[in-house]
Amino acid sequence: MGFFQDLLHTSRVKSPWLIHFDCGSCNGCDIEVLACLTPVYDVERFGILNIGNPKHADILVVSGTVNPRNAKALKNIYDQMPDPKAVIAIGACGTSGGVFREAYNVLGGIDKVIPVDVYVPGCPSKPEAIIDGVVLALEKLKKRRPEKDTEPLVADLKKAREFYENREDRQVTR
Repeated sequence: MGFFQDLLHTSRVKSPWLIHFDCGSCNGCDIEVLACLTPVYDVERFGILNIGNPKHADILVVSGTVNPRNAKALKNIYDQMPDPKAVIAIGACGTSGGVFREAYNVLGGIDKVIPVDVYVPGCPSKPEAIIDGVVLALEKLKKRRPEKDTEPLVADLKKAREFYENREDRQVTR
C-alpha cells in the first residue's frame, strides 16, 4: 500500500464520517443518536462527523426494524459507501427486530439485509453506548484495508494538479 493510500486509510480511521439511516424506528434511538452531537457528548470534537451522503461515509449507523420496503433502500445506501466500511445496528429493533420481530411485515434486524459489525443494545440505546459502538467500529475499520485500487484516484489528483499548475496559460490577461 502506497503512502497516499496509507494516508487516506489513517484519515478515515482518525476522523470517521458516519451516516445515520432510520429503517422505521419509534425515533427513540434516533433522538439518542442526535444527542451524541449535542454539546453534552459532542462527538465532533473527536473528528466524528454526521453527514448525509453515503458516498462520503465510513460508518453506517442504522436504527429500526427492517421491512421489505426499506430493505432495498438500506442495501442501496450500504452499496454506495466506499470500502472499507463498518455498520452499527442501534437498539433492540435494529439488532433483532425488537418488539416488532413477529410482525408480518418485519424481516428482523439489520443483519438480515447487510452485514453488521457492531450491535448496540438498548431500547433506546444510550448515547454512551452508541459512542462505544462507534469506537468498536473504528477498531474494526482500522484492521481493514481498502479492497479497491485507488490508482485512478491518484491519477485524477495528478491531472488536477497539472491543470492547476498550467492555469496561467489559460488566463486572459488584458
